[in-house]
Amino acid sequence: MMSLRALSPLFLSFFLTLFPSKAEPSDHHLQPICPSNPPAVSVPVLPYDVDLLQFALNLEHIECDWFLYGAFGYGLDAVDRELAMGGPPPIGAMKANLDHLTQRIIEEFGYQEVGHLRAIKSTVGGFPRPLIDLSVHNFAKIMDDAFGYNLNPPFNPYINSLNYLLASYIIPYMGLVGYVGANPNIEGFVSKRLLAGLLAVEAGQDAVIRALLYERAKELVPTYNITVAEFTIRISNLRNELAKCGIKDEGLIVPVELGAESRICSNIISANDNSLAYRRTPAEILRVVYGTGNEHQPGGFLPKGGSGKIARELLQGA
Repeated sequence: MMSLRALSPLFLSFFLTLFPSKAEPSDHHLQPICPSNPPAVSVPVLPYDVDLLQFALNLEHIECDWFLYGAFGYGLDAVDRELAMGGPPPIGAMKANLDHLTQRIIEEFGYQEVGHLRAIKSTVGGFPRPLIDLSVHNFAKIMDDAFGYNLNPPFNPYINSLNYLLASYIIPYMGLVGYVGANPNIEGFVSKRLLAGLLAVEAGQDAVIRALLYERAKELVPTYNITVAEFTIRISNLRNELAKCGIKDEGLIVPVELGAESRICSNIISANDNSLAYRRTPAEILRVVYGTGNEHQPGGFLPKGGSGKIARELLQGA
């Protein structure tokens, strides 16, 4: 007579024959389908797609060197020199004094921006990195403009994690609303796929930054008798003022009527009445990024203006 030990493998084999594992379907027709459906528009990239996606490189370059320098003390040239395409190094960028958590987050954001640059340039081509101003002086001026007076001491984004996050509040959001604004005008199926991927990560970065700041919303920023929430409100108000197209930007705390469903004051994710992301045109974005309120007058983060067809045509139309 066979022992139970000897019967066990035979029984297991018989059982698996009768009841095949769901992980290994016996019928090839049950295999999961991974490829997506054919696109409605069969053209990968249309001409205007190129202009809009290349315009985004201006913001992606700003973000890339901002995060890389903040995390490591070096920028795109040290990580992937070819993507800079010989463009000038940023002005005044340096390593930030970050705590461990913020350091890890900003490292990841920096590398993500390298990927964004590669994805855009490999799909629609690109241009050399424009001249970017990431100096203490530039950020200090932005904060002074936001409050309507000179902060004392001048705001330094690199001095600690909180200041760096407040400065970071300024940047990814402009990429987010720019991609939302570009979306209706993008036609090619490859272009749409690229934009959707870029938008998702930009939105994620902005949400992380806002959530970290919201956790400290009532905290006073060191050396200033001003809360974190008030800083975000002033920055958002400045961007609305510069862009000149109504409210498309909100701080971490809002009046109830501007909160989700007009029922809440917290505003961790900035959105409109239907909790949909705001959108901005290239002209609006340049008014903010230049800090001049004029898409024809460069300054701010791009002292010599943006690059690409859209930005250059707006400069020439001055």
